[in-house]
Amino acid sequence: MNNYLLYLVVSCFLVLLPGPDMALATRNTIATGRTAGLCTIFGTSTALLIHTTAAALGLSTLLLHSAVLFSAFKYIGALYLAYLGIRTLLSLRKHPEDHAMAQKPLRQKVVSKHISYFQGFFTNLTNPKVAVFFLTFLPQFIRTDNQSIIPFFILGISQIAINLFLLSMYVLLVESVTYWMQRPNVQRVIQGVTGCILIGFSVQLVLLKHR
Repeated sequence: MNNYLLYLVVSCFLVLLPGPDMALATRNTIATGRTAGLCTIFGTSTALLIHTTAAALGLSTLLLHSAVLFSAFKYIGALYLAYLGIRTLLSLRKHPEDHAMAQKPLRQKVVSKHISYFQGFFTNLTNPKVAVFFLTFLPQFIRTDNQSIIPFFILGISQIAINLFLLSMYVLLVESVTYWMQRPNVQRVIQGVTGCILIGFSVQLVLLKHR
């Protein structure tokens, strides 16, 4: 591998760039709590592991060579992001007493963990930009004469570890100011902004062109 330390530094900056994963983690942390936010991050990290494996085995190259497959992933991911964004905006129509009733049952909190995990997993898995990233970014740090897939997995797992650590810290930071964010007016503003951001990422994904 070439410049592994540089790879780690660049990866940290890339993870901290605002994206669908961060927006979704913010939404779920504020709406349900720290556990939901962490489950979202675990979901995205699981999807990253699949992207790593697919890229290492050469399966992700199908996305680059098949416009139909690329478009299918793109539109599925975009539709799901739009669905989450619209659902977030529609939640603003609920009355405060509705929120209070929704938080009472313990079962609702248990279910939300699985939902949060799936949201993070599916959003990341169906994002073709992630697959393209693994195919174009990681090889730059692997020797051209190295035909083994081991360096690819090392870089991919390193990326996942960075993603897990930094975004988990981000979730804890968001959770630490949740008390202030739980004020009705503040929460409505944050939910509205987050919903619009998710829809914005959906539009961005639709406009993504196959190369």
